[in-house]
Amino acid sequence: MDPILIEPGQRYLARINPKRIPHIFTDVLIIGGGVAGSRAALEIDPRLETIIVNKGKVSQSNSAYAQGGIAGVLDPLDNITNHIQDTLAAGKDLCDEELVEYVCQEAPRHIQELIEIGTDFDTEDGKIALTKEGGHSHRRVAHAMGDATGRELMRSLVSAVHDRPSIQTWTKTPTLDLVTEDGKCRGAIIWNRYHGKTLVWAKQVILATGGAGCLFRESTNPPLATGDGHAIAFRAGALLQDMEFMQFHPTVLYIAGGARYLISEAVRGEGAYLRDCNGVRFMSEYHPDQELAHRDIVSRAITDRMLKTNHSCVYLDLTHLDPALIKERFPNIGKVCAGFGLDLSKDQIPVRPGAHYMIGGVKTDLQARTSVPHLWAAGEVTSTGLHGSNRLASNSLLEGLIFGAAAGRGASAAALSQPDQFTASLLPDWDKEKHSDENLNSKDLRNSLASLMWRDVGITRNAESLQNAKDKVDFWSRYVVDREFKTLSGWELQNMLLVAQLMITSAIERKESRGVHYRSDFPETNPAYQKHISVHSTC
Repeated sequence: MDPILIEPGQRYLARINPKRIPHIFTDVLIIGGGVAGSRAALEIDPRLETIIVNKGKVSQSNSAYAQGGIAGVLDPLDNITNHIQDTLAAGKDLCDEELVEYVCQEAPRHIQELIEIGTDFDTEDGKIALTKEGGHSHRRVAHAMGDATGRELMRSLVSAVHDRPSIQTWTKTPTLDLVTEDGKCRGAIIWNRYHGKTLVWAKQVILATGGAGCLFRESTNPPLATGDGHAIAFRAGALLQDMEFMQFHPTVLYIAGGARYLISEAVRGEGAYLRDCNGVRFMSEYHPDQELAHRDIVSRAITDRMLKTNHSCVYLDLTHLDPALIKERFPNIGKVCAGFGLDLSKDQIPVRPGAHYMIGGVKTDLQARTSVPHLWAAGEVTSTGLHGSNRLASNSLLEGLIFGAAAGRGASAAALSQPDQFTASLLPDWDKEKHSDENLNSKDLRNSLASLMWRDVGITRNAESLQNAKDKVDFWSRYVVDREFKTLSGWELQNMLLVAQLMITSAIERKESRGVHYRSDFPETNPAYQKHISVHSTC
């Protein structure tokens, strides 16, 4: 299927005069310092200069927020074939089978490498402790600090990165756009908090910016997950695919007025029940695997139950579990709940679904190459073919590690083959006048966008809701794209509107229900749509 062509507005978000702003030259530029970006950096040859730029702090990434764990076959009673089959089953006939086999085979080695750099996994009887999550046929999810696996992974990876003198890490440094010349990636325009717009020229660039959960009102993601990487790659000419597939996590702590907080799938993996407001354990009415059905099934079941009971949430029940197990496995979740006066071992915990993981993104191959020469990508910003139309729990950190390493290896080898002959080019100016960002309330528009996406492009979609979303996003985009913003909130808004357009267009095109994409007007899976939907810029 040929890509859908979409007009992104202007090629660059900011007016750049290369004669008036600072220039930095490096061998490899990594945009994003989560699991994928940090792992990529460790593969770069120390003879090369590497810069990692982060929009915020490393602790604010989706990687650091990850709770459940990382999947891999470590139990003698399990085998690689089981992991492969579980991943394929979750992906609903849209996974790349060769790639799935590769990732599942590589998983144990990459977990062992984490241990070698100092990652402290939870253990039981001297071995890595394993839990089971939805869609897994065996206990194969390694975890750390009970329910803070991402935080521990990032601690060990960041420590290893800091030990490399050849790697610089810049925080609070957002990227506005990738720079391209003759179709090749040459670097990026970044915003340095000390001297503003800066051009970073690099032999090779790795994109590892994470997800886009903040497009939706209800989300587990940190505030910085605004789809920037998807947008800047699209404007640079990269091919994106599967943009209709946003995974909604079934269980997000729901306290009116409180920040949303993920309640890990591992809670249900350890035996927690889901009950409605009447105390009824309802999942058996929707799937034989009950609470451990795939996430798309559980999310839709919860939404349906909320509608039927006219209640704002359902409840997680752990009261039948051993309090000592709850305390050991879920110390951080327990602490958050305690802040609201809830005791995991005694109280029913209010939950509802929220946007969690972006499956679609920049199309990459087995070596983490994108369609743009000199541009590599890894992690949640990509569409590798591993997840198909529905991600299997705890395969995401694994994907970030494996393809982060692949991107690092590839970029390193390519940069080593290029001579140190850096040249700066003049960037093309805008083809039309920009308007000021004055008198535009970007915060209000961002909130309106998130509410619209949650209502019309959320867990259940249909032609009418998608068209309504498209009309409103197109309208907002027309008067936002022609403005020149000078702050992060404005650039994020422009990126979010573009990514929303890509997501809505793809969702309209997929006239079936598959995985996380559910259309009430096309409730069945259609074999004619066993294919990827791609989008490409007209620029």
